[in-house]
Parts: sequence; structure tokens; C-alpha cells
Amino acid sequence: MATARPTVSVYLADKPTETAKKAICMPQVFSAPLRADLVKYVHRNMNKNHRQAYGVKDHTAIMNGQAGYDTAAASWGTGRAVARIPRVPGGGTHRSGQGAFGNMCRGGGMFGVTRVWRRWHRRTNTTQKRHAVAASLAASGVPALVMARGHEISEVPEMPLVVSDAAHKIAKTKEAIAMLKGLGCAAELEKTKASKTTRAGRGKARNRRYVMRKGPLIVHNLTKEEESEGATISKSFRNIPGVDVCHVDRLNLLQLAPGGNFGRFVIYTESAAKRLGETFGSYKGGSQLKKGYTLPRAKMTNADIARIINSNEVQSVLTARKAAPVRTGSRKNPLKNASVFGRLCPWAATQKKINRLAHKKGSAVQKAVSAQKAKKQAKSKDAKKQSRTWFKDLLAAHNPVPVAEEAAADEE
Repeated sequence: MATARPTVSVYLADKPTETAKKAICMPQVFSAPLRADLVKYVHRNMNKNHRQAYGVKDHTAIMNGQAGYDTAAASWGTGRAVARIPRVPGGGTHRSGQGAFGNMCRGGGMFGVTRVWRRWHRRTNTTQKRHAVAASLAASGVPALVMARGHEISEVPEMPLVVSDAAHKIAKTKEAIAMLKGLGCAAELEKTKASKTTRAGRGKARNRRYVMRKGPLIVHNLTKEEESEGATISKSFRNIPGVDVCHVDRLNLLQLAPGGNFGRFVIYTESAAKRLGETFGSYKGGSQLKKGYTLPRAKMTNADIARIINSNEVQSVLTARKAAPVRTGSRKNPLKNASVFGRLCPWAATQKKINRLAHKKGSAVQKAVSAQKAKKQAKSKDAKKQSRTWFKDLLAAHNPVPVAEEAAADEE
């Protein structure tokens, strides 16, 4: 979003096809980095905060008819070739003998019952929520992301779409529809209206029978006095299928990024667009309304990695790419090909010739080998003879000395 344009056109509410003579400065929040991961995380946490705690009855009071425990079931024990799960007593019905109490049994209690003290809600860091809203607002100004989310904006003249403050005074729904159609939102309204279908599942019986796609979000900047007057933009747009209305000071991530996916089609009034600049501030200064808050900065000014890598500045300092060695001819096995083996081991041919002559009778190589072998055998034979003599002398030290020799030794 570093290439966001500096100004944005303002379209007249009473004449949507015409623009005001003077454009307004684009709020810096539309240049915020697009953090899809942060939006998903914050949306998931915030979406949990409207849940109501509920719990399931458990087995703590069997006699009070708690869920799955309204029978005097007991295990049959071992020896009947059946599982030891508690079984319903009695006879004469299908229910008798059936398993009870267990979470695997029909009519039994559930495993790990839900408790009212479960951690139903989540706390989210305030700065993270503000960053997520800033990213969602920035995504609403990118036509590709808005179209990727499923909105029909092919006839919309400009993104982000800003209308004059005359829209605040629209009191009739038919006037609101006329303004939206004049801004090129007719296809979006028809698509949203046609998407209304019956919900699949038990929710049909729980006061949420229908589901419908999200349409445009109208962001206004009405004062409390104007909102309390009655017929204003906050009431004239609310009856249009799929259209939501929100005050600029009460921007909600659940509306800006339904389902955790940013890129919703948002229509701003002129004063609301100017208010965004005061609310989120700029990169030169912090917010005027949110104490200590500054817009997040992108890690990279230019996120086009391929363009950076292929630029002349980067390529000029890189080592040239090494080409793969070119192979000529077919590869041959040196163990089977004598010429290839000879190139790998020049002594191989000579050694092969010597081995061949060693088996040829009468050759000089065979005579030399025979003489060397005889010399080695003679040397080995002499070594064995010396070894036997040495061992014989070693054993003689343990032989008994004759008596006469012992007496002579004593006299001496």
C-alpha cells in the first residue's frame, strides 16, 4: 500500500454520477500494511465474546433425573460374555438390557460435559485490535481484495468510495437505494438479495432461520443530536438487505472483516473519511483521538520480491550462475570397460598384465613369484622351529631337579 494515491474523489449523494469540484486528502490509514494473519486472529477472539455460557447436566445427582441418568442401571459384572457397562434393569421392552450412563450409549451422558465456568470469552490486546481495523480499512481501498471477497464492484467508479455529507440527510429507503444504484452498486444489491437462503441445521428453529451474504457497509459521522432526530442515514439504509451502517468512531472489525477476511465493500461519507485521518493519524504523527497510537509500518516498502532480486543493483553484486557440466557421449561402467578403467587407474593395465604372467608357466614373473613364495615358506619354517625350541626351554624350568644335583648344590 506504499503506492496509495494522495487524494480521493467525493461523489455527490444527490447526483451520484458527478463528483465534487474538490477532492479530499487520502487518510494515511489506507496505506497501512495488510496483515491478514492479525485480522484473522483478532476476529476469532472478538467473535467469541458474544457467546453465552451453557452447561450440560452431569451425573452428580443421579436420583434427580439428570441427563442420561434417569434409570437404575447397573453392570451385570463378568461371566456373561458382555461388556461391563451399566445396563437397564427389567424386562419385556427393548430398553431392558441396553447400555446406559456411558457416553458411548444411546441416551447416555456426554463425555467431558460443558461447564458454565468454561473460558468462553477472550481478551485481545487493544493495539492489536486497532492494527487489525487499520488493515481492514486499507484492504477496503484495494479493488482486487474487495472483488476477491465476492463483491460486485465492476460498475463502482472508485475505491475507496466517498460520498458527500448530503447522504446524512437521506431519510427514505428508496432514496438510499437510488443513491447506491447511482454509485454502481446495483449488481451488489441484487446479488445480496438473491443470496438469502434457509439455514442448514437446527439453527432454523433458534431464531436464525435465514442466511445472507454481506453487502456494502455505510460509514457515517453523524452527531448524537443528528442520530436522535429520527429519519437519518442510520435508519434509511438499515432495511436494505445486506447493507450495514456504522459510525466512524465505532468501527467494528466484525463488520469490516466478516468471517475474518478483510476486503469488505465500504462506502464512506466525506466527514467520516476526514475523521479517519484524525482517528488513526499519519506516519508523521500519532493519532489525535487514540492516545499513544501510531499506524503500523510495513516491514518492506516494496513487497515485490521478484522485482528486487532481478534488479540491476542486486544482480550486479551476485556471483554468476554456475552452469552444469556438459556430458559428452554415454556413461560407461569402468568395471566393465577396460579403456575407461585405464583412464581412472593408469596402473590397472600393468597390474592386469602381471597377474596374467604370474599364471604362465616358465615366465620371469612366475619364477619371481615362486622364489618369493619359497623364501617366505623357508622363513616361516625357521620361525616355527625357533618357536618350538623357545617353548621347550620355557617348559624345562618346571621340570624336577635330581636329588644328587640338589645335594651338591647345598654343599656348595
